[in-house]
Amino acid sequence: MPDSQPQPSHSSSGPPSGSDEAGALLLCGARLTDGRVVDVRLGGGRIEAVGTAGSLGAGSAVSGAPATRVDLGGHLLLPAPAEPHAHGDTALSADFEGPVSYDGQDVQRRATEAALLQLGHGATAVRSHVHVGDVQGLRALAAVLQAGRALRGLVGLTTVAMPRVLTGVAGADGLAILRDAVKMGASVIGGCPDLDPDPTGYVEAVLEIASEQGCPVDLHTDGGDPARLARLAAMAGGLRPGVTLGPCGSLARLPAPAASRAADQLAAAGVTVICLPQGGCGTVDRRGTAPVRLLRAAGVRVAAGSGALRDVSNPVGRGDPLEAAYLLASRYGLRPEEAYDAVSGAARAALGLPEVRVEAGFPAELLAVRGDRLAGVLSLAYSRIVVHRGRVVARTSAVREYCGSAVSGAPDLPRQGRGEPS
Repeated sequence: MPDSQPQPSHSSSGPPSGSDEAGALLLCGARLTDGRVVDVRLGGGRIEAVGTAGSLGAGSAVSGAPATRVDLGGHLLLPAPAEPHAHGDTALSADFEGPVSYDGQDVQRRATEAALLQLGHGATAVRSHVHVGDVQGLRALAAVLQAGRALRGLVGLTTVAMPRVLTGVAGADGLAILRDAVKMGASVIGGCPDLDPDPTGYVEAVLEIASEQGCPVDLHTDGGDPARLARLAAMAGGLRPGVTLGPCGSLARLPAPAASRAADQLAAAGVTVICLPQGGCGTVDRRGTAPVRLLRAAGVRVAAGSGALRDVSNPVGRGDPLEAAYLLASRYGLRPEEAYDAVSGAARAALGLPEVRVEAGFPAELLAVRGDRLAGVLSLAYSRIVVHRGRVVARTSAVREYCGSAVSGAPDLPRQGRGEPS
């Protein structure tokens, strides 16, 4: 069975069979990032109560129904990550010879498997950019939308429509198909203005349609042209529900004064930047990660995504939000808390999703990872339990064994993922 498929569980708290209604769930003995060990009771898709370990009753405060107990001893409990920059239509295509297939069944299968892979890593919400127009028309979009419907209750999968050209004579078809894509169900308008003969005209067209339809905007740009970035920020300012840009890797290669001015302009416009520390994506040619510390210092909301997932532009992509956070901490100087927020709180905000805290009243979108501190979890995040809408929807278990050596039985050695001695 592929590792991205829901695994059968012998526990009543295993992945759901398709119903959206969540029963009561009691998460026992979980450690929070502030060091407390708590029980967390979930019901109706939300966190009902958080109390010291052993203090909560096993029945739902809303329905009174008995809660299913899940032992989270030895796990750190976190708000679940979200994936703000996926490419479901091209994901998992690197192993196939020739051009990427946009056959509907092929795209749906790849998009489904990719979303499940990302869910297994902890992402309970995924935003997928999908090419529209040209030879594939709306087939790929229809397939990814169908994948999202099939995955409802497991993971929230939304789509960004990406036309290639929107200006000039050739752009007329792109404008028409973009409007059709929104009618079909694409919830965000995107694309890559850098690839259009008239990048400014492309952005103007996207913002106009987004304003008409009340849709967010999520554009690809390398960010290497300060004047173009300044015009984009000026046009985007004030658009509601908002504008997101990524991956902006070339922004890190600009001279420091130019990069600082660009960061200030993006902050003033309220633009969110999605960086891709695990690698780029096929829509922009150059790789590199946006200057996250500079952007954050200027007041720009910075989230982190995975980008390409085993396609021709990144054949070894993992689609793991915790790896993105690890790279932000290990290579780009963020504290572990800041790095994890880039894939959780900031990523959810970029997707227009409500905030999650491990507190009563917040959505039950949670990730439990074996470990006791965030820095360790980002380093060795092997075993994970994912909660979406108040239910356990994915489990990943890892067991490490040392065989054939007396050292493996030596006293006071820590167990895998635990801080206490064996």
